[in-house]
Amino acid sequence: MGKITRDRFLRVMAVSLLAVLPLAGAVAPASAARIENRVAVFSGIDKITGRITSFDVYLNETVQFGALQVTPKVCYSRDDTEAQKIDAFIEVDEITLDRKIKRIFTGWMFADSPGLNAVEHPIYDVWLTGCKQESDVPAPTAASKTN
Repeated sequence: MGKITRDRFLRVMAVSLLAVLPLAGAVAPASAARIENRVAVFSGIDKITGRITSFDVYLNETVQFGALQVTPKVCYSRDDTEAQKIDAFIEVDEITLDRKIKRIFTGWMFADSPGLNAVEHPIYDVWLTGCKQESDVPAPTAASKTN
C-alpha cells in the first residue's frame, strides 16, 4: 500500500460526499405539525367553594365560568407520534359588579405549564387542559356551520 497523497485523499472524500448527498435529501426533516382543533378544554376553580370544574369551549364561542367569560381563538395539539404540546390563544373577560366587561387576559396558554399563563382572579382561576376535535357539548350554530 502506498502513501495517500493529499490530492488522492481529496478525490476520495469528494467521491464519498457525492455518493452520500442524494441520500441526505431523501431524509425528511423532523417536523411536529400542529393540529388545529375545534374545542378547547379548560379547568377552573372557584376559590370560595373549592370546586374544580372542567368545561369544553368551541373556538370563538364564549362560555361563562363564574364572573369570567372565556373565549378560545385557536387550540393546537400534535399527532399521537409526537410529544403533546397543547397550546391555545385565549381571551378572558371579567363581568364586574357594576355589570361592565373588563378584559383581564389575552394570550397563549400551555396545557403542560398551567401555572405559566393561567388566569388568576381573586375568586376564579382558569387554565387550559387540552384540545380536541369534538365534544359531548352541542356545537353552537356558528361552529357547526363552519365544518
